[in-house]
Amino acid sequence: MVRVWKPARIYRIIGPPVLNNTTIEQKPASVSLNQAFWYWLRLGFISFGGPAGQIAIMHHELVERNRWISEKRFLHALNYCMVLPGPEAQQLATYVGWLMHRTWGGIIAGGLFVLPSYFILVAFAWIYMSYGSVPAMAGILYGIKPAVVAIVLFAAYRIGSRALKNAVLWTVSALAFLAIFALGLPFPAIVLGAGIIGFIGGRIVPQYFKAGGGHGRAKDGYGPALIDDDTPTPEHALFKWPKFARVLTAGIAIWAAVMGILLNRYGWENTLTQMGWFFTKAAMLTFGGAYAVLPYVYQGAVEHYHWLNPTQMIDGLALGETTPGPLIMVVAFVGFVGGWTQQIFGPGAVFASACIAAAIATFFTFLPSFIFILLGGPFIETTHGNLKFTAPLTAITAAVVGVILNLALFFAWHVFWPKGFEGAVDWPSIVLTVGALIAVFRFKAGVIPVILSCGTLGLAWKLLA
Repeated sequence: MVRVWKPARIYRIIGPPVLNNTTIEQKPASVSLNQAFWYWLRLGFISFGGPAGQIAIMHHELVERNRWISEKRFLHALNYCMVLPGPEAQQLATYVGWLMHRTWGGIIAGGLFVLPSYFILVAFAWIYMSYGSVPAMAGILYGIKPAVVAIVLFAAYRIGSRALKNAVLWTVSALAFLAIFALGLPFPAIVLGAGIIGFIGGRIVPQYFKAGGGHGRAKDGYGPALIDDDTPTPEHALFKWPKFARVLTAGIAIWAAVMGILLNRYGWENTLTQMGWFFTKAAMLTFGGAYAVLPYVYQGAVEHYHWLNPTQMIDGLALGETTPGPLIMVVAFVGFVGGWTQQIFGPGAVFASACIAAAIATFFTFLPSFIFILLGGPFIETTHGNLKFTAPLTAITAAVVGVILNLALFFAWHVFWPKGFEGAVDWPSIVLTVGALIAVFRFKAGVIPVILSCGTLGLAWKLLA
């Protein structure tokens, strides 16, 4: 059970929106698509704090303040998103937008959840590639990277404390860690293996593979909602096979059209085509959040395609932690740097190459999330709570913990020993990591304060050293 916190500090600074001037006894007035558009745009600029923070912001505004949707319906939608691959907060926004205003409502909500982060991250990536060697920028990144190590370790702890409920799941997690750390198995193979274990285990020893209870249900005392507990499911949200076929056909057609253009214009071996194919596969593997798929992105982008180096990958994650939107938006940074280094359109059009590559990486990463919601929302509701569907996902989540721990060790190695084990230990980075760990574990500090504090200390250290 995960508590939904109210982001009070955020609202003291920026103030919450008030779109419906009603008392708590009155049902809110209907919300137009135009009103919803401005809300989703604003959310895209303030959605800091990772999935938990983003979900908390949506809960505060959609459930508590504006009462667009009831607590029960909100949590039910969240549970849909938790069984899908992809960023659950972005999918939740897509789902609520779709439930309220049909397909275009979902596209607007999910798209505006991502676009502000995309443009901010592209700007950061341009500054990084153009001025990354400037002492001030280098000092800030020097301080941020130890914070990333602490944040990834905390992510492993947070997911593990929720997912590893018994010895069997602990064993699955340990095997996943050994598979990627010692044997170097690719992330898709680990996900497939964990899914098979869960599928079989759910039938032999089902008591060990029961889901942990989802996100729970907080007290709902906010008054009647526009979409309330007893509000009938809208016509467009009912499952119908003809509609299922149309959405599936449209989704595949959009993917095939863009991939076909890349293939026809540039060929299969071109960087842009390979990015489209690679990030499509990555989008299908994001069970457990962005931290779960980062090892796969690293294996492909750094080790296989050489679009960027390990240091740039860590720097990209550090920058991704400082921007709003889902952390998986780091793929925009990966695409930008890959387009920049590969000089796809020639040395005279490096920036254009980088921007197009970032757009392609983002498009192919998020397209499946829209398809999953528009296609499977009504269908997944009928399977919710069925053990034969949830057991494989429970095992995959357990495996994800081991994979994230390996990712944290990988980052720690490159941060603490920047020149390899044969080089000297970077003790200031270790001190910053320990401080960041204390901040997030002991004092429950947020990601942004930790990132900013470590960045400031790193800058001070580099300027004084």
